[in-house]
Amino acid sequence: MRRLALFLGTGAGTGYAPVAPGTFGTLPGLALAPLFAALAVYSVPVYLLALAAAVAVAVWAAGVCARDFGQKDPSRVVVDEVVGYLVAVAFLPTSLPVLVLVFLLFRAADIAKPWPCGPAERLPGGLGIVADDLMAGVYANIACRVFLAFGLIPGT
Repeated sequence: MRRLALFLGTGAGTGYAPVAPGTFGTLPGLALAPLFAALAVYSVPVYLLALAAAVAVAVWAAGVCARDFGQKDPSRVVVDEVVGYLVAVAFLPTSLPVLVLVFLLFRAADIAKPWPCGPAERLPGGLGIVADDLMAGVYANIACRVFLAFGLIPGT
């Protein structure tokens, strides 16, 4: 189980990127977004259950990795970016312009940590590692909806 936690926690190894591991670590979320969107089309309850399961697994994997690496929030742990991005694209169109914009908005929110991302980050264990990214995902989702409402995303 430890190996599985390390694999998932590091975003299938993307967290080991020598520069910007959080940015590289968001890429698996970008790849998973269309699959999750297909679940939402199939059944909203199934989609929400899958998203909740992904968050629960992320909290577990992040906690195991933090203990294993001996750090509170190791930069190699990027599963939080993956699930944060999945929250950021929740119920949005999956066109490439939208996915790229949400990627940029999510990374900006994750780096800037607007309130209450900072306090969420101080929660214990894997929950603290993941919670601030979930909040950043909510901010990115709302910002993208504003862009969509004003027709500011080309090709949508």
